[in-house]
Amino acid sequence: MSYLNLFKLFALVLALMLMPFTAQASIDEAINNAVAPVANAVSSVIFFSVPVGGAQLPLIVLWLIIAATVFTVYFGFIQFRVTGQAIRLIRGVYDDPKHAGEVSHFQALATAVSGTVGLGNIAGVAVAVSIGGPGATFWMILAGLLGMASKFTECTLGVKYRNEYPDGSVSGGPMYYLSKGLALQNKAALGKFLAVFFAIACIFGSFGGGNMFQANQAFQQVVIVTGGASSFMADKGWLFGLILAVLTGAVIIGGIKSIARVTEKLVPFMAIWYLLACLIIILMNFDKIGWAFSQIFEGAFTGAGATGGVIGALIQGFKRAAFSNEAGVGSASIAHSAVRTKEPATEGIVSTLEPFIDTVVICTMTALVIVITGSLTSGAGLTGVELTSHAFASAFSWFPYLLSVAVLLFAFSTMISWSYYGLKAWTYLVGEGKTQELIFKFVFLVFIVIGSSMSLGPVIDFSDAMIFAMSIANIIGLYMLMPVVKREVNQYLAKIKSGEIKRVR
Repeated sequence: MSYLNLFKLFALVLALMLMPFTAQASIDEAINNAVAPVANAVSSVIFFSVPVGGAQLPLIVLWLIIAATVFTVYFGFIQFRVTGQAIRLIRGVYDDPKHAGEVSHFQALATAVSGTVGLGNIAGVAVAVSIGGPGATFWMILAGLLGMASKFTECTLGVKYRNEYPDGSVSGGPMYYLSKGLALQNKAALGKFLAVFFAIACIFGSFGGGNMFQANQAFQQVVIVTGGASSFMADKGWLFGLILAVLTGAVIIGGIKSIARVTEKLVPFMAIWYLLACLIIILMNFDKIGWAFSQIFEGAFTGAGATGGVIGALIQGFKRAAFSNEAGVGSASIAHSAVRTKEPATEGIVSTLEPFIDTVVICTMTALVIVITGSLTSGAGLTGVELTSHAFASAFSWFPYLLSVAVLLFAFSTMISWSYYGLKAWTYLVGEGKTQELIFKFVFLVFIVIGSSMSLGPVIDFSDAMIFAMSIANIIGLYMLMPVVKREVNQYLAKIKSGEIKRVR
């Protein structure tokens, strides 16, 4: 079936599905009532929190931060030792088209970054700063730097244990290194259990947090900037979702190579677009730059936030970093596994740049704009994307429109990357094949329309919980496979030093 006919079929089925949506409120209510009990139960377990210094600390955040710290120490602060090599790799200095894999180092990095750089970088950072104060930014940066070691560990393993097929395609990620890696340690049953657990959680996470939430929030931002309740689009979430689904389908139907071709162009563009807007605002407040940084550093150790003082700032910063860059969750290793290389450590090294771009650069710029414009005071009571939009409007009244473009691009990029993550988890469970892939992609596109059309709070809560449930299985495996990663990176760096691995340009 051609792509054109596939799109026609997709549009027809969606039209039939949307016919009964006239009773919108009752459908929303029915879905919420059905899902809420399960979502609340799962969320309460995954995001179980303990009181620390007047603030609530989710144990899953502690699980991720401890792992990042362990990997940082175990690998000798690898993230700071290989920066130059990572840049050389994404420039293609060592690329060999004969190596197994489907995409270049740069394309793999762009795809993974597109999956983590999303609305959390805009709305989530605003929430962290509004609750934890400017000091949350300092702890967010620290957690991002530590998370670089987690990415290095999981992405090295993703390439090491990936499946390579005769047609040149590959499948990798935690599902494969958990099952294959632990089997080599005579722990096959444990590895299989963790792999299946991860895959199921990844599928649910891709439909919700990686899809419906992104579509829903992008639609809400479009409504806000086009007139709010009086907007032409206010009651047409299904139409927005249908358009977004067709655009997404045009990318994801072609597989990882198609996704990579889009993300390698989209990620630099959207990052530059957003960072330039932030930089303009910062330069307009040039005289306050020193003051803003002093607020960030002082707030980190004195506590100027609304909740929890220093501990509150630390928790909010760590939480935002963990939720934004997903270091330790394992999702990004699925994209990195598709790289063309015969040395697993190369992609581990490249992946260290991902949390740096996502958290240390983009999240920090968002926080700095909010602090430097004084929006924590002038926008008191605002949070999330509304607070960020208020900070943008302080420069020019039309700047929120630039923010809307960033929101749309960030949401779109997240969806196309998470479609690939969910697909690989799906095919791990049901087997590889064109039919299996098309089934998943079709369902994924339908969920875009659903996400744009409905208020699915409990569904989003459940899917967010699933994304972080992935880290439970993933990090257990990472701890057990750390020695494998150390051998791989030591061997690779020795080959570089000896000249065994030569530059191709």
